[in-house]
Amino acid sequence: MDPCGLVLLLLLMARNGSFQQEEVCSKTLINSCNDCIQSGPFCVWCKQLNFTNAGEQEAVRCNTKAKLIAKGCSSGEIVFPKNFLDVEKEEALSSRFNQQEPVQLSPQKIRLSLRPGLSETFSVSFKRVEGYPVDLYYLMDLSYSMKDDLKNVKELGKNLFGALKQFTEHAQIGFGAFVDKTVLPFTNTNEEKLQKPCDEDYQQCQAAFGYRHVLSLTASEKDFRQKVNEQFISGNLDIPEGSLDAMMQAAVCRDVIGWRNSSTRLIVLTTDAGFHMAGDGKLAGILEPNDEKCHMKNNLYTQSSHMDYPSVGQLAMQLGKNNIQPIFAVTNEVVTVYQQLSKMIPKSEVGVLSSDSRNVVELIEAAYKRLSSKVTLTHDNLPDDVRVVYTPICPNAGPAGGSEGVCDNVPVGQEIMFNVTVTADSCMTEKSFTIRPLGIKDTLTVTLTTECECHCDDSLKTDQDHCSHKGRVTCGICSCNEGFVGQFCNCSIGDKDEESLRAFCRRENGTECEGRGDCECGRCKCHNTKNGGTYYGKYCECDNEHCEKFQNKLCGGNGRCDCGICKCSTDYEGTACQCKKSEEECKTANKTVCFGRGKCRCNHCECNEGYQRPLCRDCFGCPDPCQTKVNCIECQGFESGAFKKNCSVACSSITSEKVEQFTITSKQCQHKDSEGCWIKFRLHQLIGEDNYKAEILSQRDCPEPPNVIAIISAAVASVALIGILLLMLIKSLIYFKDLKEYKKFENEKKKSKWAEADNPLFKDATTTVQNPTFTGE
Repeated sequence: MDPCGLVLLLLLMARNGSFQQEEVCSKTLINSCNDCIQSGPFCVWCKQLNFTNAGEQEAVRCNTKAKLIAKGCSSGEIVFPKNFLDVEKEEALSSRFNQQEPVQLSPQKIRLSLRPGLSETFSVSFKRVEGYPVDLYYLMDLSYSMKDDLKNVKELGKNLFGALKQFTEHAQIGFGAFVDKTVLPFTNTNEEKLQKPCDEDYQQCQAAFGYRHVLSLTASEKDFRQKVNEQFISGNLDIPEGSLDAMMQAAVCRDVIGWRNSSTRLIVLTTDAGFHMAGDGKLAGILEPNDEKCHMKNNLYTQSSHMDYPSVGQLAMQLGKNNIQPIFAVTNEVVTVYQQLSKMIPKSEVGVLSSDSRNVVELIEAAYKRLSSKVTLTHDNLPDDVRVVYTPICPNAGPAGGSEGVCDNVPVGQEIMFNVTVTADSCMTEKSFTIRPLGIKDTLTVTLTTECECHCDDSLKTDQDHCSHKGRVTCGICSCNEGFVGQFCNCSIGDKDEESLRAFCRRENGTECEGRGDCECGRCKCHNTKNGGTYYGKYCECDNEHCEKFQNKLCGGNGRCDCGICKCSTDYEGTACQCKKSEEECKTANKTVCFGRGKCRCNHCECNEGYQRPLCRDCFGCPDPCQTKVNCIECQGFESGAFKKNCSVACSSITSEKVEQFTITSKQCQHKDSEGCWIKFRLHQLIGEDNYKAEILSQRDCPEPPNVIAIISAAVASVALIGILLLMLIKSLIYFKDLKEYKKFENEKKKSKWAEADNPLFKDATTTVQNPTFTGE
């Protein structure tokens, strides 16, 4: 069997119920028919009067159709809103292009009304029109490294038109060129270099530019050849080019490029370098993000130096929005880069360009065949909580159940189909979304609403007998007039408001009647349980069906369930009455039960906190009795300490005796008493928690009292000795200081030299005086 036939067989089996989903109604809080149908896609409502039994809640009206019928609801009384599909526009598929708007996708408009969670499937047909027009815009990198390629591109017009004529008689070709932003560090901004950015020995060089539109789409081979021949190489500084800038403008400037309404739109990008993307503009201080708008004046991109490069996501969105399919004709050095780019841009192809671009026509022809023969049906801008999956029905179908449907190798004129399954997961107002083949103008508009309300065709009379003439029937249940409440509107609330009455039905501000009954006139009217029993209690908090089980029997079959607690028979115990009463395994060697430190339940000791199973003998987490009982030991053994005055009362839990040697084998305790003496004793725990027998050594270890005279004498001698030592130290310091000064004086004295000569100023002390008048006679 061929693949297409197999797919059709599977779909037929699904429609006949072979793969039908099991119908389950997962109910939550159900108060009305609307609540019911919003709970799940297979929930239906029984509006039959008196369908519920006494004590039964109205929520039992909500279930699957099969279960309601089994419970006695007439099929004519079941409210089950269904999905509704209306094809509003379905024009026939076109066979050839005849200058009119062709139809390649059918239907064109569908209206859906869906129940939340319930899927609806419809079919979409597609057929490629023979001779469908092709618009090809050739976008070339004119940086200096492409100078050898430009020569061959100038000669490819005839071959390129010839290749397109194989597919359609209505082909048009345009031309554009790009380099990079004319700012540092992308381009040398020296005035001379801006005018001639190529090498000095290369004469035919045009001024630097970002993106230039050269030729709008035309069917004239002559115009293409003439315009391309006028182009010359330019240049820039870095290796990556402004490819994304150019592609964005070519995509959004529809009128400038000349894209036709009905055509396959192609952009062929030829380059030998990588590309700049969003964020790279910051290197040149360009912070304004790309606004995805057309900015062309005199065929030049005017915002090249003021606006950042577009991101890959922005470019992919605009190419898809304008139904443009890019073909990246790139050299082998950068083919990996553009293959990664192609993965992020739907309906794009990558081909390896020879070093001089001689194979560009063959490359474009092969890429066009791959693009046009692959049909990808997808959607855009889905509303919240809406899911769409596709099942392609064609010979070369892609996987089913995905967010897009793919058919490959589809020849011209072959009709293929896609089954589209739409599911709305929540209630919503009217929303619309579009389904379309990628790269094709044709679209299918789906208008979606949800059906979340019951239409029961009820009478509008407000005094119906079923509602005690105090209300009207709404989908089988009473909607009471103001001032009346209750299942049959038989409760008058009088001068109280309904909320005050309902407060009496809530325990500790909880759920009304624990969710197990209806509040009528301030009292809970309890519902029946699923097993036929009843809830009871003031707030319907009790039932006799939810007690602990043992061996899959309620209360082990040895008791009765009373408001969630097992009441066991005389000979049984345990939370589920699972044990016969016995104490054999709880008995100790001294014939006690659990040493008095626990209770025997189910023939096993349940020990008090800290005590260990199996018999509650030891307590590893309890305080050390050597620490807690030392005061009692002191008062009982030596009549001293903190409990000296009330020893018999405070220490009644200890029975002690003074001994010369221990007979108890427990560990020995040793502590200081209030007088500083060491007391040694041992404790043995008796039956119970705080019950001890103690043995105390009669002899305490007390330290000898201090020798006061010796201490005073030693203190005085010590003070005297310290004084003498201090005086000797001071004397020694003075002596050594004087000795140091004397030695310094001696050294200075030795250095002095005295000259032996008469002092001219010196006069002898003896003076001789002569009398001039003395004659000697």
